[in-house]
Amino acid sequence: MSTEPTTQPTQTPAAQAGASFAKIAPVLFGFFIMGFVDVIGIATSNVKANFDFLKNNDTLTNLLPMAVFFWFLVCSVPTSMLMNKIGRKNTVLVSLVVTFVAMLLPLAGNSFALFMIAFALLGIGNAIIQVSLNPLLTNVVSGERLTSSLNYGQFIKAIASFLGPIIASIAAAQLGGWKMIFPIFAACTLISGLWLIFTQIKREVPEGKPSTFGECFALLGDKSILLFFFGILCVVGVDVGMNVTMPKFLVERCDLALNPPDGTHMGIFEPFAQVLGFQEFKYAGLIGSLYFIGRTIGAFVGASLLLKVSPKKFFIVSMIIAIVAAVAMLPMQGSSLAIRIMVFVIGFTIASIFGVIFGAALQRLPAKANEISGLMIMGVFGGGLFSFLMGSASDLFGGQRGAVYILLACMAYLLILSFTVKEKKAQ
Repeated sequence: MSTEPTTQPTQTPAAQAGASFAKIAPVLFGFFIMGFVDVIGIATSNVKANFDFLKNNDTLTNLLPMAVFFWFLVCSVPTSMLMNKIGRKNTVLVSLVVTFVAMLLPLAGNSFALFMIAFALLGIGNAIIQVSLNPLLTNVVSGERLTSSLNYGQFIKAIASFLGPIIASIAAAQLGGWKMIFPIFAACTLISGLWLIFTQIKREVPEGKPSTFGECFALLGDKSILLFFFGILCVVGVDVGMNVTMPKFLVERCDLALNPPDGTHMGIFEPFAQVLGFQEFKYAGLIGSLYFIGRTIGAFVGASLLLKVSPKKFFIVSMIIAIVAAVAMLPMQGSSLAIRIMVFVIGFTIASIFGVIFGAALQRLPAKANEISGLMIMGVFGGGLFSFLMGSASDLFGGQRGAVYILLACMAYLLILSFTVKEKKAQ
């Protein structure tokens, strides 16, 4: 019986050139929902401030990111196998249901245990969507534009990420508390699910027999796939580490408040003005938005540049700049301006690296796209692993410079990995 290749769900010339906006838009909006996972940065800082037993314990505080990212280790490969049974679109819909429930739970109370459960569900939902949404994009985008399209997805994800701290500040000042960010995110998740349900996307048919667990993990025997896996581990470690560490770094180095006190009079545009430098920067929690503005711009620029520039050269230059910025930040004290500039630069340079690594891995073994996606997204566990190590390093060194050392170690590996990416072949 004949089957359709996993990465070539249709044979029409229009599909080869790129899918219609009506099909690609709901898939790309899924990347916006994917960005909700980055609320863990501002949430970690706020939860730490709300519970006295966490205030001097970064190791315990950083169990919250671990609660999110542990599930990438557990759920990623099973999700890749689930996709082979129910299809990529249906798997994305499952993730949206789990995410919707996660966004409602923090409204039910204010205990540390409830936050742990909510963020665990957020991690499960995000693991499923990250495994399934990237391959679903190959159902609606022509293969030769995959790396660029993945980076446009990261651009949209970054928009959600940078809006998170801003919405949290507005919620704290205007809506009675930072937790009011969650019903807003729940509504967006519901819209995404309904939009995707009513969008017709032809279901892919896997080639041959679905892979077993053993066969899936055996792909790590390919040296390049293994190196890419560790690359995903480190790039997400940098991303989550910046998100979780920088608010605390600013509080420590610049003596800033984390958020405006509840009930503070603040115009709806004031957080944007502070982040963009039009007003005095007062609240350390907003640094996450500046980082993700850097990521948003960097992802958009990167998606365009990668159509013209070799991924290898792009990767090498990006990591050199990121390392210089992180080293420069270590001795900074007092004024937040220089720190904010370095945070923006790191966000800008790291923005496209996930897409470069993920695209290279998918193109390495295109017939195993579902399985490769599962393995790569399993590497997102690095967000929890490295944030926990950063918390421990901060306690060990007596300050957030310990966390920056871990960030630099991740960046150093990524620079080494950049030299292994193959150059584009001449057309």
